[in-house]
Amino acid sequence: TCSRHRRTSVAGAGTRCCVAMAEDPSVTGPSATEEPLGIAVGPRELVAQGAEGRVFKTRLLGRPAVAKQRFLKKYRHPTLDAKLTKQRCQGEVRAMVRARRMGLRTPVVYLVEHEAHTIYMEAIEGESVKALIRGGKLSQSETSALMAKVGEAVAVLHDGGLVHGDLTTSNMMLETVSGALVLIDYGLACNTVVPEDKAVDMYVMERAFSSAHSEQPGLFEEVVEAYRKKTRQWIPTMKKLAEVRLRGRKRSMVG
Repeated sequence: TCSRHRRTSVAGAGTRCCVAMAEDPSVTGPSATEEPLGIAVGPRELVAQGAEGRVFKTRLLGRPAVAKQRFLKKYRHPTLDAKLTKQRCQGEVRAMVRARRMGLRTPVVYLVEHEAHTIYMEAIEGESVKALIRGGKLSQSETSALMAKVGEAVAVLHDGGLVHGDLTTSNMMLETVSGALVLIDYGLACNTVVPEDKAVDMYVMERAFSSAHSEQPGLFEEVVEAYRKKTRQWIPTMKKLAEVRLRGRKRSMVG
């Protein structure tokens, strides 16, 4: 099965500027101007907050950036929490780097500060797929083309041995300049070649589409069709998806 928290090596530039993630309560406020690395950052503007952390808009060395900061887990022993958080941050960034090497558009990682549990990455100029669909900003043909991009991107990711773990339309963006689909938030991503793990990834996406875009029920089918044409592992993945759907329906009936 898909292991969320595999041990990973650290890659990066400099002595502490590595490919991973970090967090420090002393630099979470909007007036923070310098990280422990001594690199100047601009004021932070909170744009999202979830169970695992917060996302800020900021500037790093004068360029627009996004800072993603994980929360400390107070119920865990501090040493264990620091170790697990570091591993999860490393895994998240390594997943982004791996997806990028597959040819997918992902945010470029600028900097990781382990002690601050914060990843600094490229700020993507564009809109989320969720906003584009709900806002009615696309024609039918443009919507179909976008769904094709989603299916193709997920197929490339899966064929490359990586599952995203949270394929909602909020975690997909259409870049304004290039028109490229950008998958963001790899916090639940993991390396796997198991068909069932890929099927679960597809099922999560299917549920996300049915929940957020119930007024357009045919969208996910367009995604699946593009996935089918692109992937090299269609049959085993779809067989498992049928099983996962059945289990999901049984759980819904039981409550």
